[in-house]
Amino acid sequence: MSALRNAPGDIVVVGNGIAGLTACDTLRAEGFDGLITVIGDERVAPYSRPALSKALLRGGDDLTSHLLPEATHGATELRGIAAVGLDVDRRRVRLADGDEVPYDALVISTGTRAKRLGDSSSDEYTVRTLADALALRARLASRPSVVVVGGGALGMEIASGAVGAGCTTTLVAKGMPLASQLGALLAARFHDAALAQGLTIVTTDSAEVVTRDGASVVALGDGTVIEAEVIVSAIGDAPNVEWLATSGLLTGGALVVDRRGLVRPNIVAVGDVAAFPHGRRVARVPLWTSAIDQARVAAAALLRPDAPELAFQQYFWTEAFGISLKAIGPTPVAGEAEIVEGTGEQGVLRWRQSDGSATAVALDYRIPIPKLRRVTVCSM
Repeated sequence: MSALRNAPGDIVVVGNGIAGLTACDTLRAEGFDGLITVIGDERVAPYSRPALSKALLRGGDDLTSHLLPEATHGATELRGIAAVGLDVDRRRVRLADGDEVPYDALVISTGTRAKRLGDSSSDEYTVRTLADALALRARLASRPSVVVVGGGALGMEIASGAVGAGCTTTLVAKGMPLASQLGALLAARFHDAALAQGLTIVTTDSAEVVTRDGASVVALGDGTVIEAEVIVSAIGDAPNVEWLATSGLLTGGALVVDRRGLVRPNIVAVGDVAAFPHGRRVARVPLWTSAIDQARVAAAALLRPDAPELAFQQYFWTEAFGISLKAIGPTPVAGEAEIVEGTGEQGVLRWRQSDGSATAVALDYRIPIPKLRRVTVCSM
């Protein structure tokens, strides 16, 4: 039994990503010495998901960029099997093989899956799991033509990896890539660097993957068809909550938690699957550091009623086309930046918001700085 007073006897963690791993580590750090069972549908140990679309796609012989230190929490790990149901009253997690795992307290960290543009029959890559990234990396080695659909960070990182592998690459987006995440000024840095390195950018109101003459193609809203040997969708994710459909834990289809990650007194949810209150809204924040911060708070809340609430601080990091950007604070940004260090093109910049918040951005170019265009930045 745990040395903590009134601590649960057995804790089950469903989901073996960074949120589940951090929850296990935090439980041990808080003094819990009871049984922890981790259930994960992937057969591999937890890994760095951000590395999948960055270093792992850049080619070369290094296949270690995604590796994390070996776990020391001593949990019993059930890998390669999915949770398919939850009985809250009986406190049982039902597995795909028909077995059930009992719990006293539960951590839900089942993450998300990649959305697809086409149906299940379409020949379409996504990058969400290690297997996804390794499959795409192997395919890019033969330098096929590539079309990436999605102008967010993931789409730009994948397109950068494809261009770096020597592939003729087209990116399809609804506007300037990264503009909705970063704002026009910062997005222009990546846009210009991408064009300088040979990326073709096509803007459209809509796109879908369809089958024409037995092959998958990207069809745009205006009727244009883009053909390529490899199609990659990077259009967002969907939370893995289907296994909770009859649990009574969902609110309007979403897994909503409080500021400590609690769904019920003995159930917490953390990471990309959980919608939590921050600012003036309740929403998921599918970012690496957010998953870690949530897991630390929620695991402590399972053990201590006085555990602190989540002090959410948005952190965003991307690398593409030789540019590394790290942002702390709300994005997108608009208006003139204050130069804290370096220059307006490369260094540390800061934006102060009307509500008193601030955003700091570090820009680092690992290639010669492209000639920058003048960009009209609209106010927020």
